Amino acid sequence: MKNLLTMEGVDRATLDSLLDDADEFYEVMHRPIPKVPALRGKAVAMMFFEPSTRTKMSFDAAAKALSADVVSFSPGTSSLKKGESLKDTVLTVKAMGVDLMVVRHKSTGAAWRVAEWSRLPVVNGGDGAHQHPTQALLDSLTLRQHFGTLEGLRIAIVGDIRHSRVARSDAWAFTTLGAEVTMVAPPTLLPPDLTGWPVTATSNFDEVLSEVDAVYVLRVQAERGGASVFPSVAEYRERFGMTDARMARLKPEAIVLHPGPMIRGIEIDAGVADDPRCKVLEQVTNGVAVRMAALFQLLGGSRDE
Repeated sequence: MKNLLTMEGVDRATLDSLLDDADEFYEVMHRPIPKVPALRGKAVAMMFFEPSTRTKMSFDAAAKALSADVVSFSPGTSSLKKGESLKDTVLTVKAMGVDLMVVRHKSTGAAWRVAEWSRLPVVNGGDGAHQHPTQALLDSLTLRQHFGTLEGLRIAIVGDIRHSRVARSDAWAFTTLGAEVTMVAPPTLLPPDLTGWPVTATSNFDEVLSEVDAVYVLRVQAERGGASVFPSVAEYRERFGMTDARMARLKPEAIVLHPGPMIRGIEIDAGVADDPRCKVLEQVTNGVAVRMAALFQLLGGSRDE
């Protein structure tokens, strides 16, 4: 594996390998000293051109837990403000001697261009509404920890599918690992064409609710136009919100996931968010473990260490 840019086309053996390593790093995180020297001497550049809390801090924690050095980049205080191109920014950071770049950018395909320009390993931390592969890995790890396997699981991904890089990445990862995925959204929040997606789709949340093993709730992405395509917040919550009433109708062993940030009272009720079957905080913890696994594999860490 030279880069981690997308979940589309990644085979099952690669996913299983990353998740197996993540399980080992999860154990490392719970040691008295949660650190290993696997990437000592390596430098990881955090190239975040979009705001982020969970992803950026998670990658930062993962790199440091592997004993790598972290080089942080802030577009607001960089020479981008003076007109420097993305390409020249990338090449400048490479010239500082970094070994890998984690890239988040609003433009689809940005991480691919960075990989092309830099000739370094690149992890896509989210490119527009396109892909977010490490989110799919941490979601898969959370499901695997709870159920033992994703094989045969029925998963509903609910909400703003059209603008969600998480939905795209999860759809490929979950189905490659053996799950059955249903996208649930109003027609205006579904992609114009689902041809080629390994999923089914419906606009009737209540019809599938009692049959699924996991509900993956998405935030409506107002910053990408998601809130402009339904009449009101109240109507959206009524038809597609993960409400307390819907939580009560789930199978007893079913769980709820959310990529964050959660907007309580719109796509998810406060009671659901605080329920033990809502695994949001477990997802955050698992995010560090899977990002440790990704950095470890891309930078050639030694298992002996």
